[in-house]
Amino acid sequence: MEVKAVAKDVRISADKARLVMNLIRGKDVVGAHAILSNLNNKASKVIIKVLDSAKANALNNHKLNEEKLYVSKAYVDEGSIIKRGMFDSRGHIGRNDHRTSHLTVMVSERD
Repeated sequence: MEVKAVAKDVRISADKARLVMNLIRGKDVVGAHAILSNLNNKASKVIIKVLDSAKANALNNHKLNEEKLYVSKAYVDEGSIIKRGMFDSRGHIGRNDHRTSHLTVMVSERD
């Protein structure tokens, strides 16, 4: 049984979040939390929250064993783009895109 948690429209680009998400895929939940807590970037702080939420869903809603939990799937999708204009040279208007992403973490019990 896979239990998931999703954080939508997080203000970080998907490419930056994927670098961190690739580190925890397939790891135990305790080990993944240790890896994320030792990283010093914005993506790791947000992914810790999603990982903790997936762990809480597994424990409280589905009564899974905490010691056997591992990150079965973890992926980042691109969210909506917040488009802002900024003044450019020669009277033009340039675009300043603020990218968002959807973070998904699925945990399941290891046999």
